[in-house]
Amino acid sequence: MQNPVLAIVVAQLFGTSLWFSANSAADDLIRAWGITSADIGTLTNAVQLGFILGTLTFAISGLADRFPASRIFAVCAVLGALFNGAFALLAEGMASAVPLRFAVGFCLAGVYPLGMKLVVSWVPERAGAALAQLVGMLTLGTALPHGIRLAGAGWSWQATILVSSGLALLAAVLMFRLGDGPHLKRRHGAPPLRLGRVFYAFSVREFRASAFGYFGHQWELYAFWTLTPALVILSGLAEAGSRQLSGLSFAIIGIGAVGCLLGGWWSQRIGSPRVAATALACSAICCALFPLSGAWPMAAKVTLLLLWGATVVADSPHFSALSARACPPEIVGSALAFQNSIGFAITMLSIKLGTAWIADWGMSIAWLLLPGPLFGLIGLYPLWASRQSQ
Repeated sequence: MQNPVLAIVVAQLFGTSLWFSANSAADDLIRAWGITSADIGTLTNAVQLGFILGTLTFAISGLADRFPASRIFAVCAVLGALFNGAFALLAEGMASAVPLRFAVGFCLAGVYPLGMKLVVSWVPERAGAALAQLVGMLTLGTALPHGIRLAGAGWSWQATILVSSGLALLAAVLMFRLGDGPHLKRRHGAPPLRLGRVFYAFSVREFRASAFGYFGHQWELYAFWTLTPALVILSGLAEAGSRQLSGLSFAIIGIGAVGCLLGGWWSQRIGSPRVAATALACSAICCALFPLSGAWPMAAKVTLLLLWGATVVADSPHFSALSARACPPEIVGSALAFQNSIGFAITMLSIKLGTAWIADWGMSIAWLLLPGPLFGLIGLYPLWASRQSQ
C-alpha cells in the first residue's frame, strides 16, 4: 500500500468511534430507560474497565507479540462492532447495557494500542509524528458519534450507534488488507508481564515524572469528554437533544485532534516535556475559568470550551513517548501497559464523581477536574524544568 500510515490513521478514527458511541445518545437513553447522568457515567466506565482488563490481558498473555498486529486489530474491530450493534439493538436497560459496553471496551484494547504498534512496523523513522496523528484520530473518533448525530438529525439513537459499528467494520477491512509492516518481528516466546520489574521503572526519575504527569492528565481528559454535552448545556449554548448540542460537542472534542498535531509540531522545537506542561497549564486555566463564565458572551464561552478541548488532549502523545524513552528497553512494553492501566483506572473515578455530582455542582463541576492538570504539572516538573528537556 502506497500510504500505510494514512490507512492506519483512518482505521484508528473509524475503530475508536465505538468508544463514546453510547454517550452521543445520552439524552435519548435517559428518556427511554428512565436513567440518570450518573448511569451514563456507569456506561462510560464499563468501557473504561473493559479497556483496562483488555490491555492487561494482551500484556500478560503476549498475544500482541505472537500474532500479526493487523489481524488482532481487525478481529477486535469486528467484535467491537458486533457488541456495539448488540447494545443498540438488544439492550433494554442498564442490566443488559453494562456488559455489552464492557465488551466494547475490551475489544478497543486490541484497536487503539495495536494501531501504535502498526505504525512502528511500517515507518519506524516517523513513529513520533505518526503517534501524534494516532492520538488525534482517537480524539476525532471520540467526537465522531456526536458528528454522526448531527448529520443524522432525526435518526433514532440506535441508528446513530449502528453507524459507528459500520465504521469499525470498515476499519477492520482496512487493517486486514494492509497487514503488518516489514519492521515488525513477532516473538513466539514473549515474556509475561512481571509486576516486580514494572515497579522498578518507577524508581527511574524520568519515568516516574512522566507517569505522574500522565495520571493527572487522565483524571481530567476522559471526564471532560464524558461531560462535554452537559457543560455545553450548563453554559446555555444549546438545549438537550438539539442539533446545536451535537455540533458543539463534536467541535469541542474534535478540535483536540488539531491540538495533538500542533503539539507534535511544536515539540520538535521546544521538546515534549514543555509541550506537555504548556498543555496541562492551559487546560488547568480553562478548568478554573469555566465556572466563572456564566455571564460571559456566548462567543467567549464557545472560545473557552474550544481552547479547553484543544489543550486537554494535546499532551497525550508526549507522555507515552517520554515514558518509553525513560524506561529500560527490556520492560518498556509491560511498563507502558501498567501505566496505561493505572491511568484508565483513574478516569473511572473522575467520570463516576463528575456524572454523579454535576446535577448539584452545576458549572462548578469543572473544579472537580482541576486537580488533575495541577497534579500533572507538579509530577512532570523534573522534566519540563530541566534545561535538557529539549
